[in-house]
Amino acid sequence: MAEVIDGKSVAEDVVRSVKALTAELVVKGKAKPGLAVVIVGEDPASQVYVASKSRTAKECGFHSLQHTLPAETSEAALLKLIAELNADPAINGILVQLPLPAHVDAGKIIQAIAPQKDVDGFHFINVGKLGTGELDTAFVPCTPAGSMLLIERVRGKDLSGLNAVVVGRSNIVGKPMASLLLAANCTVTIAHSRTKDLPELARTADILVAAVGRPEMIRGDWVKPGATVIDVGINRIPAPEKGEGKSRLVGDVAYAEAAKAAGAITPVPGGVGPMTIAMLMANTLASAYLAAGLKRPSF
Repeated sequence: MAEVIDGKSVAEDVVRSVKALTAELVVKGKAKPGLAVVIVGEDPASQVYVASKSRTAKECGFHSLQHTLPAETSEAALLKLIAELNADPAINGILVQLPLPAHVDAGKIIQAIAPQKDVDGFHFINVGKLGTGELDTAFVPCTPAGSMLLIERVRGKDLSGLNAVVVGRSNIVGKPMASLLLAANCTVTIAHSRTKDLPELARTADILVAAVGRPEMIRGDWVKPGATVIDVGINRIPAPEKGEGKSRLVGDVAYAEAAKAAGAITPVPGGVGPMTIAMLMANTLASAYLAAGLKRPSF
């Protein structure tokens, strides 16, 4: 059976490091990192995510702000708040929780965030920096950044000579994941719903990243023996065996099958998921270090 990659443990390591480096920053007489989280409306899932992000920021010793706005907040009012946060020297990271209400243009809001405070890594400036290999100053989206850290824990930082297949081409995970793997000297293929002979292509991968949002799509016989499998998917499916109306979480990989072939694999839950908030904290800390004229820390 494959090594189980414990994302929860790695995420806890990252948060511990962020906490220690934050204390170090304060000892040097610099301002503590500041994270502002903006949520519009009352989507229950968003409320849970935002509460978790704010709680972790406080645990890290950050200056943590939360702006909870009513669903009817206008686009103009939201842009005004973003401009105020951009100008606030106590704030290093700005995160606008998605989705936004239908009357607000999410793209316009994201691009209004100052690139150096865009700790979600969605601004076109950060997308461009990542795509051109300017990783020293780029902010990378948190899920692929966390996935990359898990890969490095298994394979090391230099992935020269390895083939990677990323299944999924989203701007949030698939494309940035491919850029990170390319920067680590992988030979990278991005696959998607229109890819011909996807199982055959997947079997060429030393590193296989699944980010398609389809429950258990990647089967065990798609996995090259000894491959590192990173399952970014999180899907809720019916679980009648647990009782009527019950459900369970699964990834995009058929875990039990894939674990028989893989060398290492992330579980769902407990794999990539915990890394996302940890890397948000790491990005916010990096922004504070860069704002203070210091070299950003690596994890």
